[in-house]
Amino acid sequence: MSKDPYKYFRLEGRELLTQFGAGVLELEKNGNTDGLIQKLLRIAHTLKGAARVVKLVEIADYAHKLEDALAPVRTASGAVPKEIIELLLKQLDHIETLFKDISAAQGAAAAPSPTPASAPPLEDQFRTVRADIGEMDALLDGVVETHTLLNKLREAPRRIAEGAQLTSILLAQLAQRSGREKNRQISAALDRAHATADDLRKLLARLEDSIEISIDQMDRELQALRGSAEQLRLISAGTLFAALERLARDVARDLGKNVATEFQGADIHLDAYVLSILQGALVQIMRNAVAHGIEPEAERRKAKKPAEGRIKLAVTRSAGQIVFTVTDDGRGIDMAAVRAKAEEAGLIHRGDAPSESELTALLLRGGISTSARVTDAAGRGIGLDVVQTAMAQLSGKARVTSKAGAGTTFELSVPVSVSALQGLLVDAGSDVVTIPLDSVKTCLRLEASDISSAETGASILYEGEAIPFVTLSRALFGGAEPARPAWSAVVIGSGDARAAIGVDRLRGTARVVVRPLSAKVPPSPLLGGVSLDAEGNPQLVLDSLGLLSAAPKIAREIDDREAALTQILVVDDSLTTRMLEQSILESAGYAVDTAASGEEGLEAARRKTYALILVDVEMPGIDGFTFVEQVRADPVLHGIPVILVTSRNAPEDIRRGEDVRANGYVVKGEFNQTKLLNMIRPLVLKEGLIPNG
Repeated sequence: MSKDPYKYFRLEGRELLTQFGAGVLELEKNGNTDGLIQKLLRIAHTLKGAARVVKLVEIADYAHKLEDALAPVRTASGAVPKEIIELLLKQLDHIETLFKDISAAQGAAAAPSPTPASAPPLEDQFRTVRADIGEMDALLDGVVETHTLLNKLREAPRRIAEGAQLTSILLAQLAQRSGREKNRQISAALDRAHATADDLRKLLARLEDSIEISIDQMDRELQALRGSAEQLRLISAGTLFAALERLARDVARDLGKNVATEFQGADIHLDAYVLSILQGALVQIMRNAVAHGIEPEAERRKAKKPAEGRIKLAVTRSAGQIVFTVTDDGRGIDMAAVRAKAEEAGLIHRGDAPSESELTALLLRGGISTSARVTDAAGRGIGLDVVQTAMAQLSGKARVTSKAGAGTTFELSVPVSVSALQGLLVDAGSDVVTIPLDSVKTCLRLEASDISSAETGASILYEGEAIPFVTLSRALFGGAEPARPAWSAVVIGSGDARAAIGVDRLRGTARVVVRPLSAKVPPSPLLGGVSLDAEGNPQLVLDSLGLLSAAPKIAREIDDREAALTQILVVDDSLTTRMLEQSILESAGYAVDTAASGEEGLEAARRKTYALILVDVEMPGIDGFTFVEQVRADPVLHGIPVILVTSRNAPEDIRRGEDVRANGYVVKGEFNQTKLLNMIRPLVLKEGLIPNG
């Protein structure tokens, strides 16, 4: 079966045509309200670009005609002339016909036998469907929950084995009793009981083997299902590269320019939904880079540049964000022309002196073009507002920098709900942590003598250069590390930065699906998210760039003796939250104990003196408010400061915290590490609250 080059275009194009048709009818009824014409221009522009990518020139030409029809009235208000509505619908009908043609052609290629007359004409629309992200998440959550329940069943074979063992004891006792019994009837009854018990033992043995085999098989199937479900959500960023490269070459050829493209980051996988939104934005940025940025060869030679212009798209991961960076080495943005066009469009007043960032923001709003003439590639000012719209849809940020004569850079940063990466799995204490493999330079075995100490902190010699050495447990969880004769170390790097990370054990590499940290977890620059192990337990995924930036500071010894004497108790039912709060406090020099419940926290507080307690509000059993009430009612504990840390920020919750006499109330969604430490310090330094060392 031949590959279908229009498989995804038909899906996207059908959605765009539906949106455009509905928009035209709305335009006819209500006129140009809420920027409707601008929206229709974006849809037509996106359709044109998508059609050109797959070489459907006729559809692209008709989409161009849709733009032509709308352009004269884009700033009109109120009703739109009827002849324009009729023209738009006529062009739309032509495109619909072309869509049917390509669907029929592909259907004939895929199925040489005659198609039954009763076959649905739009059947192709249902061969490939776009799964709703929420439904995919629900599926994944269901698989993880089922896996967790399955692991609880692993107790069943052990219970059955215990039953078999008890049966064996019963058999021995029956055999012994039967051997001594003189009464023939009782002896016969004992023999029958012995036979029944033996049958029970054999049944339990078969049942144990059967359940163990079934559980192992189900475990493998669930792991495979979870992997498949996770991958369904994820697409390689590299799937965009071929189409964008073709687009750049086609536009360059049409404009008589010489352009080379470079792409990096194809191994980063992320949501199909995110990529689908970003595709339109990247198409516009690449098109603008060729049309506006890269100069003709003669102009480049005059500027002593290579005749061939260069455009680079790099996809990187940073602090829980995926960053798409498009850089060209062209002439840069003509800010004077942008200012003039903005004045002409009435976006700024004549005589104003907006900054470059303000001018680039105007470009992203759309409606401004510095092109001298209208072409397929540029001229109407439609396009860059697609970038802004995409960022609004994805809660992302767009940043534009430009230097006259040197080129322009567009940086699109978007948070992702799910992504995937190749990682190196390592042990840090009792935790398994993933280090992104693209940042790993090498792995080393270090002797204690290989680690040097100086005023700048611990370091090792790597490729003739001293680089910081930090242990992963210390970086994540704080506290001092016991002396060791040797370490396993992972050297990570980016650009010129390098650091050696001491770990307890190297587990190997694996592909992991990364989820964002819970909104309840205080943000950390060292963490890029969490993955789930086979049992559904969260495992931390490092942000390599964050760790590289923090490594020199972490490597320096903490020498705050006053704070080191201060014991703090953290009470939270979330393991991740406990670890992060412990890491923050120990990094500030405090000694920290943790408890996983209010009951466990009260027991700990009665065994040991603490200068302060941090407690979560929402916990099973004793919640945070009740915990504070019991502390205040205890004759020994009543004076200990207690700070509530919670995601609940309703006024009534804050008032209740005051009513139970909590010393502070920190909302996780507004968490600020510096603010928390500033809140703690005066409380623990009160007279009589710092325990004797």
